Amino acid sequence: MTAHPRPVPTRFGRADYKTLGLAALGGALEIYDFIIFVFFALILSELFFPPQMPEWLRLLQSFGIFVTGYLARPLGGILLAHFADRLGRKRVFSLSILMMALPCLVIGLMPTYAQIGYWAPLLLLALRILQGAAVGGEVPSAWAFVAEHAPAGHRGFALGMLQAGLTFGYLLGAVTAAVLARVYTPQEMLDHGWRLPFILGGVFGLVGVWLRRWLSETPVFIALQARRAADPELPLRTVLREHRAAIAPALLLTCLLTSAVVVLVVITPTVMQKRFGLPADQTFALSSVGIVFLNIGCVLAGRMADRLGPWRALAIHSALLPAGVAALYASLIFELPLIAAAYALAGLCCGVVGVVPSLMVELFPAAIRVSGISVTYNIAYALWASVTPLLLIALMPWNPWVAVGFSVLMGAVGLCCVRLFGQRVPAAENAGVPAGVK
Repeated sequence: MTAHPRPVPTRFGRADYKTLGLAALGGALEIYDFIIFVFFALILSELFFPPQMPEWLRLLQSFGIFVTGYLARPLGGILLAHFADRLGRKRVFSLSILMMALPCLVIGLMPTYAQIGYWAPLLLLALRILQGAAVGGEVPSAWAFVAEHAPAGHRGFALGMLQAGLTFGYLLGAVTAAVLARVYTPQEMLDHGWRLPFILGGVFGLVGVWLRRWLSETPVFIALQARRAADPELPLRTVLREHRAAIAPALLLTCLLTSAVVVLVVITPTVMQKRFGLPADQTFALSSVGIVFLNIGCVLAGRMADRLGPWRALAIHSALLPAGVAALYASLIFELPLIAAAYALAGLCCGVVGVVPSLMVELFPAAIRVSGISVTYNIAYALWASVTPLLLIALMPWNPWVAVGFSVLMGAVGLCCVRLFGQRVPAAENAGVPAGVK
């Protein structure tokens, strides 16, 4: 592992905090719109599929529609990334959150299987595809936007804070689910309560669109605009022709990040109810604890990336990931009275979610940064996040330690990335940017 010189830190000013805060808050609202589906997967499986279908098959199909949103990410991400590299990061920000909010609102208002039959799951599928395309453009644009605004020496911290903001969207979903589970009976949730979080998400999204009016374009993109006029080539073509060496590490890093999110946020709440018999309100409350500490872990990991370098931070958090997941599942399997503490520890140990963005933005130069991140991040996320939740859910009845074994494997992938690619000097941060611009 080569220690690359870290930039001399400059002050993180009020304008930087404002930009970071608005970007993170808007991202949190958009992620809430996308993830709220998983917290109500059990209810949606009852409402949108034939009642005569076996319960396990309804649940599997409900998760199938959820992961279809991941499969739609590459197309939407590549298209939106093209415009982010050509027209600006800020414009794509507003478009992506609008594409997320409107389908969320429609889901909250749409009829169920009992009213329109098989049209219900088909419409649900179409809306999830649109949401997947939206989130595919959100994350790469957000990483580039924040990285290009961050003062020297604070990029890791800024991206860690952004990731904390994005994962705060998971927390909003968990808290909303926990509150509704306490307020409504199971029958009331089936009758009408399930609609409220989706309608609320639509409103959240429109607020996010309004908030992003106050963001300014990044200085790096502004400096690139003059060069763009003389460079008609598609950004994606440049990525595939000139930056192929960055594709493999970007794909593996995305799989690592995805795995931490899938285990901690996507499957564990459902597993806690179906495999370990915990009630819904307790499950959502415990999940909220885990996500709070995931937020903290992202910030700490980002700070570590600034202090030690992102590759060293990746090595540390790749080892922590399986340790945290093992502690959580041990507390569930052995029915220990420390599940909340174990979930908190698991959240902290998933800080790899806050490290990966620092590496991704260094792998691609500014001129094609969003396209480079988008094509690798979204393809890997689509394939990995569409397969792993279904596989882990299917294997869980066979062995409750499956998620732990999976986390050990992914921690090893992270350490291999450090070994194989940590010696490589990252792409120049501002390749293609006129002199004088950070």
